[in-house]
Amino acid sequence: MTRILTLLPLCLGLAHPLAAQEGPLPPGLEQAEVLQGWRTPEGGRVAALKIALDPGWKTYWRVPGDAGVPPELDFAGSQNVADVQVIWPAPEVFDANGMRTVGYHDALVLPLQITPTDPSQPMHLAADVDMGICHEICVPVQLDLQADLSGPGAPDAEIRAAMAAEPAPRPGIAHCSVEPIRDGVRVQAAIDLPPSPDEVALFELRSTPMWVSEPQAHREGGQLIASAEFVPDSGQPFDLDQSDLRITVLSAAGAFEIDGCPRAD
Repeated sequence: MTRILTLLPLCLGLAHPLAAQEGPLPPGLEQAEVLQGWRTPEGGRVAALKIALDPGWKTYWRVPGDAGVPPELDFAGSQNVADVQVIWPAPEVFDANGMRTVGYHDALVLPLQITPTDPSQPMHLAADVDMGICHEICVPVQLDLQADLSGPGAPDAEIRAAMAAEPAPRPGIAHCSVEPIRDGVRVQAAIDLPPSPDEVALFELRSTPMWVSEPQAHREGGQLIASAEFVPDSGQPFDLDQSDLRITVLSAAGAFEIDGCPRAD
């Protein structure tokens, strides 16, 4: 079942939210649904959220950039679900009007690895999704996606393709230095990677989402030197846990993910 609970257009000038469940979908959104996926040998489930957009529309990655809208996923209303791990396919970088955002165009399939509380019983997945979709206008949309997950299911080509697009892990190839700034900290990473066109390094903290500046990067031989600023809600310097750092590198050579960034010597 798909319900669009609230639509709050940023640029359309509407005074009241629309209940798209009883009328047309909001601008840019074609469909939102749960893909049932399949049961794993361990009794878990691989499913997915699918967001289909009109041509030319985009939505955002978990770290959307300065002008993007960070998506929020809440599975608390699910039943017989102990854990949900979200698999994010490698995003794209969009540059428009001097601003950089990170996300997906036209469609997003977001695989979910679901662990049941009791593997012998069916699961009910409830996903509350707050997300932004943008073209010439930007529209924040709140979705309530629900599905009963039972039976063996079947392999799904869309889910498998999205899982295959997850950035490849590359542990141990980066070292970082951290320094306090007026309203947070600045992180600089030295990443051992061969040069490749269109390199972008994206920074985040896995367990503590916060505002991160647009990264800056340059090459020093076989190293990509990238930096970004982390600014918490307090607007104060803080003790950053470098084991919690995650750096995603996008380039023409593919997408890589680095979990943890120990101190540079």
